[in-house]
Amino acid sequence: MADSLPSQIISAIGGPDNVKSLTHCATRLRFELVDAGKVNQNELQHMKGVLGAVPQSGDRYQVVIGGGVANVYNDIMNLPEMQRVASGAPAKAAGGSAEGMSNADVKAAARSKARGKVAWLDSFFEYLSDSFRPILGVLLGASLIIAIINVCIACGWIQSETQSPTWVFVQALYKGVFYFLPIMIAYNASKKLNVDPWLGGAIMAALMTPSFMSLMDTTWAETHCSQSVVGTQQCTTTVFGMPMQLSDYSGNVFVPLLMAAVLALVYHGLKKIIPDSVQLVFVPFLCMVIVGALTAFLVGPLGVWVGNWLGVGLAWLNSHAPFIFALLIPMIYPFLVPLGLHWPLNALMLINIDTMGYDFIQGPMGTWNFACFGATAGVLILALRDRDTEMRQTSIGALAAGLLGGVSEPSLYGIHLRFKKMYSRMLVGCAAGGISIAVLGWLFPATLENGEVVHGVTTTAFAFTSLLTIPVFNQMWVYGISIAIAFFVSMFMVVTFDYRTPEEKAEVLARVQAVQADEATETPANRAAVEHAETHEDDNLLPADKTSAAAAAVRADAPAQPTDHVYSPLAGHVISLDDCGDAVFASRALGEGVGIQPTGNAVYAPLAGVLSTVAETGHAFGIKTDDGIEVLVHVGIDTVKMNGDGFTVAVKQGQRVNVGDKLVDVDFSKVTAAGYSTTTLMTVLNTAALTRVTPHVDQDVQPGDVVIDIEH
Repeated sequence: MADSLPSQIISAIGGPDNVKSLTHCATRLRFELVDAGKVNQNELQHMKGVLGAVPQSGDRYQVVIGGGVANVYNDIMNLPEMQRVASGAPAKAAGGSAEGMSNADVKAAARSKARGKVAWLDSFFEYLSDSFRPILGVLLGASLIIAIINVCIACGWIQSETQSPTWVFVQALYKGVFYFLPIMIAYNASKKLNVDPWLGGAIMAALMTPSFMSLMDTTWAETHCSQSVVGTQQCTTTVFGMPMQLSDYSGNVFVPLLMAAVLALVYHGLKKIIPDSVQLVFVPFLCMVIVGALTAFLVGPLGVWVGNWLGVGLAWLNSHAPFIFALLIPMIYPFLVPLGLHWPLNALMLINIDTMGYDFIQGPMGTWNFACFGATAGVLILALRDRDTEMRQTSIGALAAGLLGGVSEPSLYGIHLRFKKMYSRMLVGCAAGGISIAVLGWLFPATLENGEVVHGVTTTAFAFTSLLTIPVFNQMWVYGISIAIAFFVSMFMVVTFDYRTPEEKAEVLARVQAVQADEATETPANRAAVEHAETHEDDNLLPADKTSAAAAAVRADAPAQPTDHVYSPLAGHVISLDDCGDAVFASRALGEGVGIQPTGNAVYAPLAGVLSTVAETGHAFGIKTDDGIEVLVHVGIDTVKMNGDGFTVAVKQGQRVNVGDKLVDVDFSKVTAAGYSTTTLMTVLNTAALTRVTPHVDQDVQPGDVVIDIEH
């Protein structure tokens, strides 16, 4: 029986002893490892059930699962070999060799270690992410309750959400989430910084008690109130003879984030100087006194001030330059989300709702989300056309998570970030959606309940932008048209122009054909004709003619013969893929094979079969034999950028070729002059389905010489 997905992940991540700690977010497993160099990146990325693998700075690593991440996390932590991690025991020290890993695996692992970002910056945004991550579920639940209420009001089933005790109760279900949000964030942020999370929650709760809020009552002689820059009440009183600025901290997110950072400094400092025997009492006591006072006098007002002015700045941009604002948000989000840099904007959305009563960022943000989902829909259409089961399953799951849950990570990590052409297609949809919401929002301004006229789409709720939350937006029809334009433009761009390079498309088609070949009933082997041809070949024939004669010895109506050899497609010197200069081929992601440094200008078919792929630029050819062997011939490295200059193609896709039939004439002097490597790469794409694929390297060859042996 095959290993379960949790076991496969732990094995690919370097084994249980390589795991220091493991947490998860809405879509990703978050590993802290002993040595990130032990991770088998290629195995993870091609593992069924894994949408992507993302190296982080240092020895942190993320594995993207999608909506079922919580179940996979629980299954991993319940593995017998993971009980050390589950109990919090320390991991073994790093060291030793990468025994059992191929040279390519070691190289790939070393490269992945260098891909991290600046450590402190990565840690900062991870702090933001992990402070929100555990409450994403309740935020989504609250946004759906708001959506249901808005649908009921829009359909005329109720007049308002306060018309009866029943609906007041329903209102309380979601308002409780946003009112006590600072306490939840304080708890998570403190926990992230290795501080007693209940201590962080208690300090934040103190600023939300009726006792603290009563200080804003102007019946106190010391209390004076005025209006803030965003129109909310702002009061000042005197405590211990010092002025204290008072604010309603319900719904605020900046203050608990700042407070937890200050608390961490005080908490860990006190633990160093207070004896262990009395830490349980005096550390919490002193933290509550010191950090509680600092938060009330300094951190709280500072957090409110920063949040207010950021909101005012974006509101000014939205009012005075709506086109810039509506374009800026959807165009930068695709780059912010993969890095976790979108959390400050999410925090601003909550602050806007808390201070102004509405938010104007989520509308343009929704156009980015739906552009993302539209691109995924385009991938699904192409997967159905190409019969690509793997990508079909990935795109269906990502599309469901997006359209119903508003979660973009499965699309980003499962598809978009894996294909370099995807963003150029998706950003067109982002721009189209942004322009639409800017134009329609300006032409048809909305009037809020307080009489304020605003341009653009607003909402009074923090909502995950999905199909289910469309009703929470004011100017719902403007929002609906804009996200539809973003969705369908992105989908059109992907379907029309594809999202893959010719090499990536060839790999997909080869993989599909390999699967189909595995499912088909194989014909019994018949090697006699080939052996006869090889034994009696005429030494006076040209190399290409020799191999053509061997292939021609087999009648077209004979049963499919097993492919035992792959022949050299051109004259040159054979080298290992490890030395070919291309990381993808060297990793064997496209199968085992060889590199050939050419001495001739003609490239011939290395075996008999049907041309499943012929690149328009003439640099890549995919051949499938009758017995299901898939071979890719890639002429030069990065030569796709030459756009066919110097390549004269002699065949077309779907054509049957024999060994030695000419595929393309290449002016390799042009390739060299253009600055590209002439090394021609040839791999057996379905190596994994075969018993053994053995390359013959470090030899000079002519067309028709054996360079790869195959065992079925």
